[in-house]
Amino acid sequence: MENVIALSQKLSKASVKRYSNPYLEFDWPDSLPQDGWFFSPELSSLYATPVYNTLSEAQKKRLAFWELVNFFSLNIHGEKALLQGLSQRLYSHWPAEISDYLHHFLGEENKHMTLFGTFCSRYANKIYPSKAYSLKEEQVHSVEDFLFFARVVIFEEFVDFYNLYMAKDDRLHSLCRAINQYHHNDESRHLAFGRKITQQLYAANSEDWGQDTINSIRRYLGDYIQATWKEYYNPWVYKDAGLSDYYETYLTAWRHKNQQQLRHKISAHCLEFFVNSGIFAEEPVL
Repeated sequence: MENVIALSQKLSKASVKRYSNPYLEFDWPDSLPQDGWFFSPELSSLYATPVYNTLSEAQKKRLAFWELVNFFSLNIHGEKALLQGLSQRLYSHWPAEISDYLHHFLGEENKHMTLFGTFCSRYANKIYPSKAYSLKEEQVHSVEDFLFFARVVIFEEFVDFYNLYMAKDDRLHSLCRAINQYHHNDESRHLAFGRKITQQLYAANSEDWGQDTINSIRRYLGDYIQATWKEYYNPWVYKDAGLSDYYETYLTAWRHKNQQQLRHKISAHCLEFFVNSGIFAEEPVL
């Protein structure tokens, strides 16, 4: 754990240095323009599908707004689970330096959830419910710890791709860009920690787990990746965007080859990490 401890100390110092108050950093207008972009169209769950090609620009912008609300909703639910998992691991079997960084991790995720919740409540008057994939069977403690941080890496790798892309997209409303940039700034530290501790936990425990447990872990993480991606394809988004046959639209979008390619592009860095770390024997099908 020496490498994780050293990284935790470095990240704790960075969190202190870059500490910020989101309540003072953001201006929340009373309303948002109806004719603006709020989600990069190339990242839309309908992009390059037959349905998307039939939409007018106004309809695409309406869809983009609800895609953003869904994206922020996914972040809220993901961070709720993350906060619970991190708090359970404070001052337990971790070295003090790791617990110290987990405090920063917790505080930053709580601020993120406040930002996403404020946007969704103020401008959409809703937060989409979660269909999150959960682990139902009890596992050996070391497996539970590993799976928790592996899920953190998967979820935040996907999210950070969207954050960084949209933070740089000049077409988007300034508030949207600012929230995505703010989130990315903190997530870069969270991902560095998550990758390192996931690698360390696997290296330290995998020989003791045995091949059956490793195979089970691989199946679980593959299923988790699939389930995480399916939350980006939300039929209620299509309904709120005014599209008919919204459930059929969901099925068509999920199966479309262009969307499969998009998922693979966004997942590439994450899957490379898991393969290179020996956690996956091969990339799962997306």
